[in-house]
Amino acid sequence: MRNLLIATLLVACVAPVARAQSADFSWSGVIQRGKAVEIKGVNGNVHAEFTSGNDVQVTATKHARRSDVSSVSVQVVQDDGNVTICAVYPTPARWYRRSNSRNNRNDGPNECRPGSAGRMNVNDNDVAVDFMVRVPTGVKFFGNTVNGNIEASGLRGDAAVNTVNGRITLETTGIGSAETVNGSIDASIGASTWTESLEFRTVNGSINLRMPKDVNATVHAGMMNGGFQSDFPLMVQSFGGRNRHVDGTIGTGGRALELHTVNGRIHLQSVP
Repeated sequence: MRNLLIATLLVACVAPVARAQSADFSWSGVIQRGKAVEIKGVNGNVHAEFTSGNDVQVTATKHARRSDVSSVSVQVVQDDGNVTICAVYPTPARWYRRSNSRNNRNDGPNECRPGSAGRMNVNDNDVAVDFMVRVPTGVKFFGNTVNGNIEASGLRGDAAVNTVNGRITLETTGIGSAETVNGSIDASIGASTWTESLEFRTVNGSINLRMPKDVNATVHAGMMNGGFQSDFPLMVQSFGGRNRHVDGTIGTGGRALELHTVNGRIHLQSVP
Protein backbone atom coordinates (compact mmCIF):
# COMPACT_ATOMS: atom_id res chain seq x y z
CA MET A 1 0.00 0.00 0.00
CA ARG A 2 2.84 2.40 0.87
CA ASN A 3 4.54 1.76 -2.49
CA LEU A 4 1.24 2.25 -4.33
CA LEU A 5 0.67 5.57 -2.56
CA ILE A 6 4.17 6.80 -3.47
CA ALA A 7 3.69 5.76 -7.10
CA THR A 8 0.35 7.57 -7.23
CA LEU A 9 1.91 10.77 -5.85
CA LEU A 10 4.74 10.57 -8.39
CA VAL A 11 2.27 10.27 -11.27
CA ALA A 12 0.32 13.24 -9.92
CA CYS A 13 3.48 15.33 -9.81
CA VAL A 14 4.73 14.32 -13.24
CA ALA A 15 1.44 14.56 -15.11
CA PRO A 16 1.21 18.39 -15.26
CA VAL A 17 4.72 18.53 -16.75
CA ALA A 18 3.81 15.94 -19.37
CA ARG A 19 0.71 17.92 -20.35
CA ALA A 20 2.89 20.99 -20.88
CA GLN A 21 4.72 19.28 -23.74
CA SER A 22 3.45 19.24 -27.30
CA ALA A 23 3.84 16.97 -30.27
CA ASP A 24 6.10 18.37 -32.98
CA PHE A 25 4.81 20.46 -35.86
CA SER A 26 6.53 19.66 -39.12
CA TRP A 27 6.54 21.03 -42.63
CA SER A 28 8.73 20.30 -45.63
CA GLY A 29 8.75 21.44 -49.22
CA VAL A 30 10.86 22.69 -52.09
CA ILE A 31 11.71 26.40 -52.12
CA GLN A 32 13.54 27.62 -55.19
CA ARG A 33 16.96 29.26 -54.94
CA GLY A 34 16.68 32.98 -54.35
CA LYS A 35 13.39 32.57 -52.48
CA ALA A 36 13.09 32.55 -48.70
CA VAL A 37 11.89 30.60 -45.71
CA GLU A 38 10.88 32.93 -42.91
CA ILE A 39 10.29 32.01 -39.26
CA LYS A 40 8.28 34.33 -37.02
CA GLY A 41 8.16 33.42 -33.34
CA VAL A 42 7.57 35.29 -30.09
CA ASN A 43 8.74 33.12 -27.19
CA GLY A 44 11.27 30.44 -28.01
CA ASN A 45 14.55 29.76 -29.76
CA VAL A 46 15.19 29.48 -33.50
CA HIS A 47 17.84 27.12 -34.84
CA ALA A 48 18.72 26.84 -38.54
CA GLU A 49 21.30 24.70 -40.27
CA PHE A 50 22.31 23.62 -43.75
CA THR A 51 20.87 20.55 -45.39
CA SER A 52 22.26 18.87 -48.50
CA GLY A 53 18.79 17.89 -49.64
CA ASN A 54 16.41 19.86 -51.83
CA ASP A 55 13.62 20.29 -49.29
CA VAL A 56 13.35 22.94 -46.61
CA GLN A 57 12.41 21.16 -43.39
CA VAL A 58 10.83 22.91 -40.42
CA THR A 59 9.87 21.41 -37.08
CA ALA A 60 8.48 23.20 -34.04
CA THR A 61 8.12 22.10 -30.44
CA LYS A 62 5.84 23.85 -27.95
CA HIS A 63 6.26 23.89 -24.20
CA ALA A 64 4.90 25.90 -21.28
CA ARG A 65 4.78 26.01 -17.49
CA ARG A 66 1.18 27.04 -17.02
CA SER A 67 -0.51 28.02 -20.29
CA ASP A 68 -2.25 25.57 -22.60
CA VAL A 69 0.15 24.72 -25.42
CA SER A 70 -2.79 24.01 -27.72
CA SER A 71 -3.73 27.69 -27.53
CA VAL A 72 -0.78 28.49 -29.82
CA SER A 73 -0.85 27.25 -33.39
CA VAL A 74 1.91 27.08 -35.99
CA GLN A 75 0.72 28.35 -39.35
CA VAL A 76 2.19 28.34 -42.86
CA VAL A 77 1.73 31.09 -45.44
CA GLN A 78 3.07 30.76 -48.98
CA ASP A 79 3.50 33.82 -51.15
CA ASP A 80 5.28 34.18 -54.50
CA GLY A 81 7.46 31.15 -53.88
CA ASN A 82 8.40 32.23 -50.35
CA VAL A 83 7.24 30.43 -47.21
CA THR A 84 6.48 32.10 -43.87
CA ILE A 85 5.89 29.98 -40.77
CA CYS A 86 4.59 31.63 -37.60
CA ALA A 87 3.76 30.80 -34.02
CA VAL A 88 0.29 32.34 -33.72
CA TYR A 89 -0.94 33.19 -30.22
CA PRO A 90 -4.55 33.77 -29.21
CA THR A 91 -5.72 37.28 -29.97
CA PRO A 92 -6.02 39.15 -26.62
CA ALA A 93 -9.62 39.60 -25.57
CA ARG A 94 -9.11 43.34 -25.23
CA TRP A 95 -8.78 43.61 -29.02
CA TYR A 96 -12.33 42.39 -29.50
CA ARG A 97 -13.54 44.94 -26.96
CA ARG A 98 -11.64 47.73 -28.73
CA SER A 99 -11.92 46.66 -32.36
CA ASN A 100 -14.55 49.29 -33.15
CA SER A 101 -12.60 52.13 -31.57
CA ARG A 102 -11.20 54.72 -33.96
CA ASN A 103 -8.29 55.22 -31.56
CA ASN A 104 -7.02 51.70 -32.19
CA ARG A 105 -6.89 51.42 -35.95
CA ASN A 106 -3.48 49.71 -35.72
CA ASP A 107 -4.88 46.94 -33.55
CA GLY A 108 -6.08 43.75 -35.12
CA PRO A 109 -6.35 40.01 -34.61
CA ASN A 110 -3.17 37.97 -34.54
CA GLU A 111 -2.31 36.65 -37.97
CA CYS A 112 0.60 35.12 -39.85
CA ARG A 113 1.79 37.22 -42.77
CA PRO A 114 5.17 37.68 -44.46
CA GLY A 115 7.74 40.29 -43.49
CA SER A 116 6.63 43.21 -41.35
CA ALA A 117 2.96 42.48 -42.00
CA GLY A 118 0.78 40.54 -39.60
CA ARG A 119 0.31 40.91 -35.86
CA MET A 120 1.46 38.90 -32.89
CA ASN A 121 0.29 40.24 -29.53
CA VAL A 122 0.84 37.98 -26.52
CA ASN A 123 -1.18 38.54 -23.36
CA ASP A 124 -0.27 36.47 -20.30
CA ASN A 125 0.60 33.39 -22.34
CA ASP A 126 3.89 31.64 -21.53
CA VAL A 127 3.88 29.08 -24.34
CA ALA A 128 7.29 28.91 -26.01
CA VAL A 129 7.75 27.54 -29.52
CA ASP A 130 11.22 26.35 -30.52
CA PHE A 131 11.89 26.09 -34.25
CA MET A 132 14.38 23.89 -36.09
CA VAL A 133 14.94 24.75 -39.76
CA ARG A 134 17.04 22.91 -42.33
CA VAL A 135 17.89 25.10 -45.30
CA PRO A 136 19.29 23.99 -48.71
CA THR A 137 21.86 25.87 -50.76
CA GLY A 138 20.68 29.18 -52.22
CA VAL A 139 17.51 29.50 -50.12
CA LYS A 140 17.34 32.66 -48.05
CA PHE A 141 16.67 32.38 -44.32
CA PHE A 142 14.84 35.00 -42.26
CA GLY A 143 14.61 34.18 -38.56
CA ASN A 144 12.63 36.24 -36.05
CA THR A 145 11.70 35.85 -32.41
CA VAL A 146 11.30 38.14 -29.40
CA ASN A 147 12.30 36.19 -26.33
CA GLY A 148 14.82 33.60 -27.43
CA ASN A 149 18.18 32.91 -28.99
CA ILE A 150 18.81 32.52 -32.71
CA GLU A 151 21.47 30.16 -34.01
CA ALA A 152 22.01 29.76 -37.75
CA SER A 153 25.02 27.67 -38.68
CA GLY A 154 26.56 26.44 -41.93
CA LEU A 155 24.05 28.22 -44.17
CA ARG A 156 24.72 28.60 -47.88
CA GLY A 157 22.45 31.49 -48.70
CA ASP A 158 21.64 35.02 -47.56
CA ALA A 159 20.26 35.39 -44.04
CA ALA A 160 18.72 38.04 -41.79
CA VAL A 161 17.91 37.33 -38.14
CA ASN A 162 16.26 39.38 -35.41
CA THR A 163 15.42 38.92 -31.75
CA VAL A 164 14.97 41.21 -28.74
CA ASN A 165 16.00 39.25 -25.69
CA GLY A 166 18.55 36.72 -26.84
CA ARG A 167 21.95 36.15 -28.36
CA ILE A 168 22.58 35.60 -32.06
CA THR A 169 24.96 33.22 -33.79
CA LEU A 170 25.04 33.46 -37.57
CA GLU A 171 27.24 31.63 -40.07
CA THR A 172 26.62 31.73 -43.81
CA THR A 173 28.52 31.72 -47.09
CA GLY A 174 26.19 34.47 -48.32
CA ILE A 175 25.49 37.91 -46.90
CA GLY A 176 23.87 38.40 -43.52
CA SER A 177 22.49 40.85 -41.00
CA ALA A 178 21.54 40.53 -37.34
CA GLU A 179 19.77 42.61 -34.72
CA THR A 180 19.01 42.11 -31.04
CA VAL A 181 18.64 44.30 -27.95
CA ASN A 182 19.79 42.21 -25.02
CA GLY A 183 22.39 39.81 -26.32
CA SER A 184 25.64 39.45 -28.18
CA ILE A 185 26.10 38.88 -31.91
CA ASP A 186 28.65 36.43 -33.28
CA ALA A 187 28.49 36.34 -37.07
CA SER A 188 30.42 35.06 -40.05
CA ILE A 189 29.57 35.96 -43.65
CA GLY A 190 31.20 34.49 -46.73
CA ALA A 191 30.17 37.03 -49.36
CA SER A 192 32.59 39.85 -50.07
CA THR A 193 30.13 41.93 -52.10
CA TRP A 194 26.64 43.20 -51.38
CA THR A 195 24.33 45.87 -52.78
CA GLU A 196 22.43 47.16 -49.73
CA SER A 197 23.70 48.15 -46.30
CA LEU A 198 24.59 45.27 -43.98
CA GLU A 199 23.57 45.93 -40.39
CA PHE A 200 24.57 44.32 -37.11
CA ARG A 201 22.98 45.98 -34.11
CA THR A 202 22.54 45.35 -30.40
CA VAL A 203 22.25 47.43 -27.23
CA ASN A 204 23.55 45.24 -24.46
CA GLY A 205 26.15 42.96 -25.97
CA SER A 206 29.24 42.73 -28.12
CA ILE A 207 29.49 42.27 -31.88
CA ASN A 208 32.02 39.88 -33.37
CA LEU A 209 31.94 39.77 -37.17
CA ARG A 210 34.09 37.65 -39.49
CA MET A 211 34.36 38.55 -43.19
CA PRO A 212 36.49 37.55 -46.19
CA LYS A 213 39.83 39.32 -46.38
CA ASP A 214 39.04 40.79 -49.81
CA VAL A 215 36.05 42.80 -48.57
CA ASN A 216 35.67 46.43 -49.60
CA ALA A 217 33.30 48.39 -47.41
CA THR A 218 32.48 51.70 -45.78
CA VAL A 219 32.31 51.10 -42.04
CA HIS A 220 30.10 52.98 -39.60
CA ALA A 221 30.64 51.67 -36.07
CA GLY A 222 29.19 53.01 -32.84
CA MET A 223 29.83 51.82 -29.28
CA MET A 224 29.08 54.07 -26.33
CA ASN A 225 30.59 51.81 -23.66
CA GLY A 226 33.07 49.53 -25.37
CA GLY A 227 36.02 49.29 -27.68
CA PHE A 228 36.58 48.76 -31.39
CA GLN A 229 39.07 46.42 -33.02
CA SER A 230 39.61 45.60 -36.71
CA ASP A 231 41.87 42.96 -38.24
CA PHE A 232 41.38 44.78 -41.55
CA PRO A 233 43.50 47.81 -42.42
CA LEU A 234 41.01 50.62 -41.81
CA MET A 235 41.32 54.08 -43.29
CA VAL A 236 39.72 56.08 -40.49
CA GLN A 237 37.74 59.14 -41.55
CA SER A 238 36.39 60.11 -38.13
CA PHE A 239 36.76 58.77 -34.63
CA GLY A 240 35.43 59.48 -31.15
CA GLY A 241 32.75 62.01 -30.47
CA ARG A 242 30.30 62.21 -27.59
CA ASN A 243 28.78 58.93 -28.64
CA ARG A 244 31.89 56.96 -29.51
CA HIS A 245 32.09 56.01 -33.16
CA VAL A 246 34.46 54.96 -35.89
CA ASP A 247 33.86 55.80 -39.54
CA GLY A 248 36.26 54.52 -42.15
CA THR A 249 36.87 52.39 -45.20
CA ILE A 250 38.14 48.88 -45.78
CA GLY A 251 39.90 48.48 -49.11
CA THR A 252 38.29 50.73 -51.70
CA GLY A 253 35.18 51.28 -49.58
CA GLY A 254 31.77 51.63 -51.18
CA ARG A 255 29.28 49.24 -49.63
CA ALA A 256 27.96 50.23 -46.19
CA LEU A 257 28.61 48.12 -43.11
CA GLU A 258 26.72 49.30 -40.01
CA LEU A 259 27.91 48.04 -36.61
CA HIS A 260 26.26 49.47 -33.51
CA THR A 261 26.11 48.64 -29.81
CA VAL A 262 25.77 50.63 -26.60
CA ASN A 263 27.22 48.36 -23.96
CA GLY A 264 29.75 46.11 -25.66
CA ARG A 265 32.75 45.93 -27.92
CA ILE A 266 33.02 45.51 -31.70
CA HIS A 267 35.56 43.24 -33.37
CA LEU A 268 36.00 42.84 -37.13
CA GLN A 269 37.90 39.69 -38.06
CA SER A 270 39.44 38.76 -41.39
CA VAL A 271 39.16 35.17 -42.62
CA PRO A 272 40.79 33.56 -45.71
